[in-house]
Amino acid sequence: MLKKIGRIALWVLGAAGALLVAVILYNASWFEPPHGAKRVNLLSHRGVHQVFAREGVGNDTCTADRIYPPTHDLIENTLPSMEAAFAAGADVVELDIHLTPDNVFAVMHDWTVDCRTDGKGVTEDLGIAYLKSLDIGYGYTADGGKTFPLRGKGVGMMPTLEDVLTRFPDKAFLINFKSRRPEEGDALAALIKAHPEWRNAIWASYGGAEPTDRSIALIAGLRGYSGRSMMKCLVDYELTGWTGFVPSSCSNTIVVVPSNLAWAVWGWPHKFTKRMEAAGSSVILLGPFSSGDIGSTGIDSIDQISAIPDGFAGYVWTNRIELIGPELRKQGR
Repeated sequence: MLKKIGRIALWVLGAAGALLVAVILYNASWFEPPHGAKRVNLLSHRGVHQVFAREGVGNDTCTADRIYPPTHDLIENTLPSMEAAFAAGADVVELDIHLTPDNVFAVMHDWTVDCRTDGKGVTEDLGIAYLKSLDIGYGYTADGGKTFPLRGKGVGMMPTLEDVLTRFPDKAFLINFKSRRPEEGDALAALIKAHPEWRNAIWASYGGAEPTDRSIALIAGLRGYSGRSMMKCLVDYELTGWTGFVPSSCSNTIVVVPSNLAWAVWGWPHKFTKRMEAAGSSVILLGPFSSGDIGSTGIDSIDQISAIPDGFAGYVWTNRIELIGPELRKQGR
């Protein structure tokens, strides 16, 4: 009897092992030819901007007063910073928007203007005339406030979304809703309805779930994601992706994968991106994620470029487009 039980146990273990090997081989990209473009697709976060020390950064941290010594005078979310990003090889530029009381989208990252500018107040509560009067380089310092190298260089440089799309109608932008007001989704849809020539420039939207979901519902073909939808897609896919099945939560959306967790995604990289493409979705490769991270890490240093698979068919998120773009081109990627 014991021998019979032992044989059954061995058979079960053998079958389980064979199934595991079959699943691994089925999802392996070892023999899957790359299907991406010859050139890596780059997504530039905030355009070319001043980078800062990330240690200890929280949701309300002023990052303008912790920048590294500037190597250029460009300021995030401005027309010159976007132009420089596209020149450095960006395929998509991410920008941040707030809907003002005059029903205009101001392009600005922070919830208040107190940190970066010479103004005061909550960004979405301020009129666009006031916002455009501010010096958005006012608060930047790399030495604890001894010097302010960008002060006076950002006067009147906060653009509206209309300014951006007028300047770059043939480029692509990832729109970040900074609030959770659904009416921002309505306002973006109204803007595109009034200017259908700008539709293709809105590559996707993300951020606050309410305006993001609203914009997707109202703008035909628009894709987007929130933190909530991103996590649901990844969790659902981990449960079913080993079979090759793509859950509905990963369809017609943007799927974001941190580089240090990509190994755990079924079919990474080429089978995974093919599956997502077939489901109408695009993949963004982020930088490494760790618990407690605030903000968006990217592929931001030369040594991190090795995390980009050869022939990767998705988009690579970077905070250092001026560094990563030229380096990839030099490598023929």
